[in-house]
This record gives sequence, structure tokens and C-alpha cells, in this order.
Amino acid sequence: MGMDAIAEKVKARVADSGFGSSVKFDCGDDGVIVIDGNSVSTENGDADCVISLAKEDLEAMIAGDLDPTAAFMQGKLKVAGDMSVAMQLSQVL
Repeated sequence: MGMDAIAEKVKARVADSGFGSSVKFDCGDDGVIVIDGNSVSTENGDADCVISLAKEDLEAMIAGDLDPTAAFMQGKLKVAGDMSVAMQLSQVL
């Protein structure tokens, strides 16, 4: 699945969630997904929180096959910036 397809799935989840912060999923060479409130894009930009992880792990998280907290504890994702924003996002995903 490409980053645009992942972004569309994320967009559907954040649309009515009331999520008001900005988060960037950084998948390295595969690209980024930036959530800023209700908008979702694959354009790189600044965010309150940056979550670095493999594209495959992001896909698994969105599919519900990988728990975000477990992924963090296993070292599959790294969080830089405002940790409380990442915790709010886990309720959306």
C-alpha cells in the first residue's frame, strides 16, 4: 500500500475525531504522513509530535494488527516532541 492510500485511511479516522494537534508519521525513505487537526497530507512539514516507524508497522497499526503502545515498548516506533499528542492520537487510530 502506498503512502497516499495510508493517508486516505488516516483521513477517514481523524475526520470527526476532534483531534486538534499536529503529528507527523515519518517512515524514512517511504515518505511521511502529516496530520494537522482534520487535514491529512503526505507533504513534509513541522508537527507538534514526530513518530518515526517503518511503513509496514504504520500499516499494521492502522489495520488494528499492531497496538501503538506495544509498538512503542518494543522499539518499533520512536516519539519525538509532545508525547501527550501521541497518546491522544492512539485513541483515534
